[in-house]
Amino acid sequence: MARILVVEDEADIALGLQLDLGDEGHAVEVVGRGDEASVRGREPWDVIILDVMLPGRDGFEVCRDLRRAGVRTPVLMLTAKAQEAEKVMGLDMGADDYVTKPFSPRELRARVRALLRRAAPDVEPVHEFGSCEVDFSRAEVRRAGERVNLTAIELKMLRVFLQHPGRVLSREQVIDEVWGRGVSITDRVVDTHLVKLRRKIESDPAEPRHIVSVRGIGYRFEA
Repeated sequence: MARILVVEDEADIALGLQLDLGDEGHAVEVVGRGDEASVRGREPWDVIILDVMLPGRDGFEVCRDLRRAGVRTPVLMLTAKAQEAEKVMGLDMGADDYVTKPFSPRELRARVRALLRRAAPDVEPVHEFGSCEVDFSRAEVRRAGERVNLTAIELKMLRVFLQHPGRVLSREQVIDEVWGRGVSITDRVVDTHLVKLRRKIESDPAEPRHIVSVRGIGYRFEA
């Protein structure tokens, strides 16, 4: 479900958009004046549908005001004007897309979905190795289907190794990546956390196959 602000002064069009997008599962609010939209548009919306011809302030001015205020919400502009210059002006003001009235509700829904996809944050893929699955977006690790509880340090450490598969990392590099540069951490602390991490992700911690020690240098991750 997305939060959508519809800025439209024609009551029948505004109601139609509200009902149509509501049927898609979105939470839709409507305002009918440009000056009000310049204020309400600064709230956390997922998409703003903005008519050009509005009382109080036109849609071009509203879009410009929002962008100048640092609002990055995707804006879909509606207009009865089909001239290329009008479309170019809207895009130059910071609009993300443009639909000319009369429009197809099906097309408008598709354009809203496209804007939502474009604005959605990238989802980090689930990492798999051996019998383990790691989902950093959920801070979740499973081994053989069973959830494994890792500490924040262990999770950071695992991320560092997964980001550098096959590469030998020194203890100093692990410290910089996990604890931060300039932090005073001894090699013994690193080794202690590695031992605990191995117990949770290795089938045989005494003979690890994923986090392998490289004598005199550090560690290497093997998937």
